[in-house]
Amino acid sequence: MILSVSRRTDIPAHYAEWFLNRLKAGYVLVRNPVNHAQISRVTLSPDVIDCIVFWSKDPRNLLPYLPEIDRMGYRYYFQFTLTPYGKDLEPKLRKKPDIEQTLLTLSEKIGSERIVWRYDPIILNDTWNIEKHKEQFARMCEKFSHAVRSITISFVDRYPKLKTDLIRPLTSQEMQELGKWIGETAAKYHLPVHTCCETEDLTQYGITKAGCINAEIVEELADRHININRDKNQRPGCGCCESFDIGVYNTCPYGCVYCYANFSPESTLHNMQQYDPNGELLIGKVLEGEPIRERKAQSNLDEQLSLFL
Repeated sequence: MILSVSRRTDIPAHYAEWFLNRLKAGYVLVRNPVNHAQISRVTLSPDVIDCIVFWSKDPRNLLPYLPEIDRMGYRYYFQFTLTPYGKDLEPKLRKKPDIEQTLLTLSEKIGSERIVWRYDPIILNDTWNIEKHKEQFARMCEKFSHAVRSITISFVDRYPKLKTDLIRPLTSQEMQELGKWIGETAAKYHLPVHTCCETEDLTQYGITKAGCINAEIVEELADRHININRDKNQRPGCGCCESFDIGVYNTCPYGCVYCYANFSPESTLHNMQQYDPNGELLIGKVLEGEPIRERKAQSNLDEQLSLFL
């Protein structure tokens, strides 16, 4: 089983202590995000967890725990989202030069092969025009050229709840122009570029589709073949493999304008007040009489080793 930590919230940034405590306990409880009355108990044994995929905009708080996670025998890699946007779009993130240094520090600790840099989402507005994106992407490519294995991009989706003038849909012409620049610039630094859930075809610029929860990366880290299907529960165009996500929506305080995982600041604040680093659930407690279902979990790795010799 691949563990997703997490598409729904930034666990490395805000809940790292809780996550380590759950690894030590050997299990986690997770409420179904659609039906909160359904609670699953999931084993977290390294014999069952084939890989952990960390998703984060700033995993600084997780870095001190990585040596212990290594000693426990877990494999993992990072989907590290790092854009050049300011406080207008990402109001509560640390200063970007500091987060950029965190990426470099993480790479020094775990190796570039375990970091995917996400330049995501690409937004155009009065402040962020195409030329500014070109300038910043080139700068960041040069800075991270030896620190990451690949780059993932996507163009912003205008979700119905996003009522802001800071985000507008991109035209096909704009996506093609940016795709050409991104593909050519990344190629100078020998960095592969992939798209996430995009319908725009950018293959002529060397940009291909790939899953963020990626079987090839897991196989490389495990040195074994993994038998796993594509995740049918994700949105159309997603190439991710099946995984189990342990996050909770409405629990990230970053307040990014384009975020799909928070519905309101009030809900987020209410949920975060129920956080307990020693809790079985990320947020809240199991109520008396609530049923808990044991979720079947097993490794999908073949026993044969040395896949990449």
